[in-house]
Amino acid sequence: MYETEAFLQGDPSWFMHQVEGSANQEATAFVASCLSYGSRKQFMPKIQWLVDCAGGEVDAWVREGDFEEDFPSGDKGCFYRLYTVGQMNAFLRAYRQLLQNHGTLGEYVRVRASDGLAAVGAICGYFCNAGVSGIVPKDAQSACKRVCMFLRWMVRSGSPVDLGLWADFIDCRTLIMPLDTHVLAESQRLGLLKCGSATMSTARRLTQSMFEVFPDDPLKGDFALFGYGVSHAK
Repeated sequence: MYETEAFLQGDPSWFMHQVEGSANQEATAFVASCLSYGSRKQFMPKIQWLVDCAGGEVDAWVREGDFEEDFPSGDKGCFYRLYTVGQMNAFLRAYRQLLQNHGTLGEYVRVRASDGLAAVGAICGYFCNAGVSGIVPKDAQSACKRVCMFLRWMVRSGSPVDLGLWADFIDCRTLIMPLDTHVLAESQRLGLLKCGSATMSTARRLTQSMFEVFPDDPLKGDFALFGYGVSHAK
């Protein structure tokens, strides 16, 4: 059983459990998910640095524009891998505009989506229309692993890991598997997938396979596949 409190250690979901208030948890989770690619040893310290800059109040830090001091506009210096400081500024400015106009990301999604795939499209579409590319996928054609992971955090309830803040307007049965490298590899090894490309269609096929095992909550399979894959990669 991998869906336990111990799962949080070393996982980016840990950060949203270290802050208070639903809006702040949501904002912390969203920013953390956007930075969660590559090596955990590299991106976990970057998320921690950002949360520290915000003094643990990521929602207010974005909403009030305090990030401008930490991420100056136009700065071409590298923040993390392909993300420059300036790109982070543009992303956070777009996110700030969303918060000012809609209250929270959850409220933005609430009126635009009633299922997991539509929620992915709504989030990607907003940032694409805001002219921000790279940090959030431009559309839902790719697997959108980090967005799907964020949605798992927001929607699934009764979990020691996921928060369930959006459980009242998105059914967890409609969520899409976050197609992590470990999940993809284990799915192929177990014969759940034949295709190795990280696309949305592949993620949806895997989700359907998990739906047959966990019809009330297909993303329970995420913990098993990811946890097993990580433990056997050591």
